Amino acid sequence: MEEREFLQREENYNRAIKDLAADERPREKAIAHGFSSLTNPELLAILIGSGSRGESVVDLCRRILGDCSNKLYNLARLSIADLVNRYRGVGEAKAITILAALELSRRYHSENFDELPQITDSSVAFRYIGDSLKHLPHEEFWLITLNRAKRVTGKYKISQGGTAATVVDTKIVLKTALEHLADGIIAVHNHPSGSTRPSGCDNDVTHRLREGCKILGIEMIDHLIVAGEKYYSYTDNGL
Repeated sequence: MEEREFLQREENYNRAIKDLAADERPREKAIAHGFSSLTNPELLAILIGSGSRGESVVDLCRRILGDCSNKLYNLARLSIADLVNRYRGVGEAKAITILAALELSRRYHSENFDELPQITDSSVAFRYIGDSLKHLPHEEFWLITLNRAKRVTGKYKISQGGTAATVVDTKIVLKTALEHLADGIIAVHNHPSGSTRPSGCDNDVTHRLREGCKILGIEMIDHLIVAGEKYYSYTDNGL
């Protein structure tokens, strides 16, 4: 009997994010405008997912934070039992999720950020990405994005193919560079055959990327072909 009553209460508590009006849903707002556009209650609502009967998840989160003087460090001082006992609709799992997120935030701010690697020449680029490609039995095409100081801001796999080739869509490569606000790019792909010699297709891809980068104001720094422990650099070869 007690279990049945408990389950009925839980059903009444489920005023979830999906039940909110479309323009009030934190997840959709984050997708459309980025996480920075969300308030602290909205971010907290994404973590716990649902509120209680008569109280939406966002309203519940506003109340929790209001009781903490709208300070996250006060929320972090609460225990799992505090959250469960004080707030109807917050069970143990939700309380653990909230406090785990706050602990991650603490650890994030305590880390010493390593300086982004700076690509000064082709050998540095090969050391940075070569291990990911040199032993693959199939071809892959990757993009390294850089800032104005030629420091790496990311690396992204664009395509994967067979033992002899992979399809490279120039539009996808340039779209990736634009999405990540790259000031410069290095294209990289591997040759499972062990030969570093560029193919006609490799030359065509390099030419299309170079021309596209010129239009977009992005510097194409190099195109590397990785083959085992060796590599070919278009830049080093004057191409």
